[in-house]
Amino acid sequence: MSQPAVPAFQHVPVLLNECLQGLNLKPKMVVVDATLGGAGHSREIVKQIRGGTLVGFDRDTAALRYSADVLKAVDGVAIRLVKANFADLADNLHSMGIDGVDAILADFGVSSYQIDTPERGFSYTKDAPLDMRMDTDAELTAAQVVNGYSLKHLTDIISQYGEERYAGRIAAAIVAARPIRSTGHLTQVITNAVPAGYGKTGGHPAKRTFQAIRIEVNQELASIEKFIEGALSVLKPHGRLAVISFHSLEDRIVKQKFKLAATDCLCPPKIPQCICGHHATIKWLTKKPLCPTIQETKSNPRSASAKLRIIEKL
Repeated sequence: MSQPAVPAFQHVPVLLNECLQGLNLKPKMVVVDATLGGAGHSREIVKQIRGGTLVGFDRDTAALRYSADVLKAVDGVAIRLVKANFADLADNLHSMGIDGVDAILADFGVSSYQIDTPERGFSYTKDAPLDMRMDTDAELTAAQVVNGYSLKHLTDIISQYGEERYAGRIAAAIVAARPIRSTGHLTQVITNAVPAGYGKTGGHPAKRTFQAIRIEVNQELASIEKFIEGALSVLKPHGRLAVISFHSLEDRIVKQKFKLAATDCLCPPKIPQCICGHHATIKWLTKKPLCPTIQETKSNPRSASAKLRIIEKL
């Protein structure tokens, strides 16, 4: 039997021009691509920072290998690629002797390569092992979540991370169907658990549950919180941070973190004089997020839900 073809590692950069302009790139800058992927953004970033340094982070060994090949022919820019979670960006930069950077980009989307490679287990349209790890060396897999979590724990993550209205019914069906051995089996269990016709307007009925399990496996939301704190700490004055999110949970964290950092006083309104001593450390450049154009969503449908927010360090 022939083996299924593994897709080429592709990274169609979302909101590329908006990112390049928003980061205010110039020669000799130190720039961090916190979610390197297939170097879709970075291959354009390096063209604008001659004499500078690009540091790329990714948890996926395949992404790093591909990006190293893409960027190997770049002249005049120092390229440093690191296998690491973007949550640990600040610690990794300090260990590399980099104490300040001029610009940081983060794209929180799952790469097309990960979705389209069946054995990675991210897709509900292909039958594959229950994996969903962005870092294939990590311990926790989707199989452990699906087959090991309690009914309450499963219900909670599907409800919170998937914002799924039928979380209880889906979690109960999963527990009853154990052991679940593949993504195809899981998709069928979810589809059978929800009312007929559910998902006709909001996408596949398994979409939200798969999102929830993926977020849990990779601890994505906690990583985003830690990443933003670290990124703001290493940005130089007037340095810029651009963040692309793809669903409301991600965007909510980004918006809340930026709002806090952009606020001078956190005292209750009734207190006549500030006693908290909090001062704004950033300013919004895009308080209202930038979204893809109609042309971009037509050429890259997976960009449709993307939101870009950009701030500048004071």
